[in-house]
Amino acid sequence: MFSWRMVPCVIFEDEHLLVVAKPAGWNTHAPSPFAGEGIYDWLKHREPRWSSLAILHRLDKETSGVLVFGKTPLANKSLTEQFTERRVHKKYLLLTDRAVPHEEFTVKTSLVRVGEKYVSCPSGEIAETKFTPIADAKFGNGKLKTVSAEPFTGRTHQIRVHAAESSFPILGDTLYGGTASSRVFLHAAEIAFAHPATGKPVKFFAPVNFDIEPRLALRDAAIQPEATNAFRVIHGASDGWPGWFVEKLGDFLLSQAGAPLDAKQKEELSRLAKKFSSRGAYHKILSRQVRKSNVADASPQLVLGDVAPEQFEILENGVRYEMSFNEGYSVGLFLDQRDNRRRFLTGHIAADFDLLNSKLKIENSKPEVLNCFAYTCGFSVCAAKSGARTTSLDLSKKYLERGKRNFARNGLDPATHDFIFGDTFDWLRRLAKKGRAFDVIVFDPPTFSQSKEHGTFRAEKDFGKLVTAALPVLKPGGTLFASTNAAEFLPEAFLADIEAAVSMAKWKIVKQHYVPQPPDFPISRDEPAYLKTVWLKIA
Repeated sequence: MFSWRMVPCVIFEDEHLLVVAKPAGWNTHAPSPFAGEGIYDWLKHREPRWSSLAILHRLDKETSGVLVFGKTPLANKSLTEQFTERRVHKKYLLLTDRAVPHEEFTVKTSLVRVGEKYVSCPSGEIAETKFTPIADAKFGNGKLKTVSAEPFTGRTHQIRVHAAESSFPILGDTLYGGTASSRVFLHAAEIAFAHPATGKPVKFFAPVNFDIEPRLALRDAAIQPEATNAFRVIHGASDGWPGWFVEKLGDFLLSQAGAPLDAKQKEELSRLAKKFSSRGAYHKILSRQVRKSNVADASPQLVLGDVAPEQFEILENGVRYEMSFNEGYSVGLFLDQRDNRRRFLTGHIAADFDLLNSKLKIENSKPEVLNCFAYTCGFSVCAAKSGARTTSLDLSKKYLERGKRNFARNGLDPATHDFIFGDTFDWLRRLAKKGRAFDVIVFDPPTFSQSKEHGTFRAEKDFGKLVTAALPVLKPGGTLFASTNAAEFLPEAFLADIEAAVSMAKWKIVKQHYVPQPPDFPISRDEPAYLKTVWLKIA
């Protein structure tokens, strides 16, 4: 029996330590408040027992390998002292396509920062690295050199600078003169130190695999295949394919772009289909005029393999959802909300932030969850599986019916939950008049929508109005979940609108947690963040 709480990147855990294998392409920690979560941020807020996680050392974004976090004050103090006193032994492996010395040698220089780079100079922080050539390695079409690097100090970019200044820059490290490649081929292979509690020597390893594609290694580190078989495989420019997006949906692949597939994309899609043993692959043309298209034109089209059944099933965090390629533009679930749906399953939002207030837990009451703009009721299913009574509200009867089927697929009786067809603003007023109140209210509206009762809704100008309308039916101490994928709606403006609405209503935000999209939707300069989510505890 699998546990969907497992995280594939975790190598070791005890009371004091959490040791992980970080993939290339994932920051150690978030570089800015609204950037993608680093592996530290993602883990810290994932499980209650990781709420006190502390960073003790770092790896560059494009460096893979073993990374140790502290879980207790004892671990943090002990390992900080061991790092400071240079009693932690680390070993890295690197690939280079340049000539390297035949014997081991040590480089000791002073490093200073100059712009984005670090350079050796007469004065600065001392950095010392021992290099040992190992063997030739076959990678790609060329023959490369493998070199072991043991840093005796822990300076930023130390190994990268010393390798480059020794005339063998690391493959892919273009910042320091390396040949361009799919990643920086530097891997933290092992780390050894005295255990903070027992004092006994411990050593942790992260086996190197330079052959694996960086984007697939990133997904492998974050997604447990036994519990989840639906995730984004290619996320546009962040994965080297500007304007192209590919998702694995169970036994099928879904490709999305603004135009038909070109020859290079068809070749890559075919390769991915073989990689994942997919039964077939579909392509959807992204269009702003989708509302003017008929169902057949808006639906994804088969491009290779077998035709998908009218409805098929995917698995996410152990929960089953119905999907379809035959019902128009939307196929049944937005994968970028996977981590947020998991929060409903676990009842844990972030470090020191539980979904429900302590009074409900003490009374063992059944929480009430209102899911507005419910679509196919993904949030509702997860909330119901965790014991909540849900009310799902949407403008589409068709999607609500699919939502009921999602309940049934997971052994939940739809008859014990409410499904309301109608306009969100209208029904929030009705519910307030009836005296209804909810422990959790969910807002994940479309960027643009229209209804007869309310007219036009645009996320950028109307989100604050949603919050204002919701507060009369939110219980004191309740939780508000607000999310939008409106790319032009900046995070600062999104949060300001929500905070202003709460303040105007004379309510108070007592807890707040902001999250962007999950790791398989990587954020980069060329592919900026678009999903914005905030969880609020309001009193």
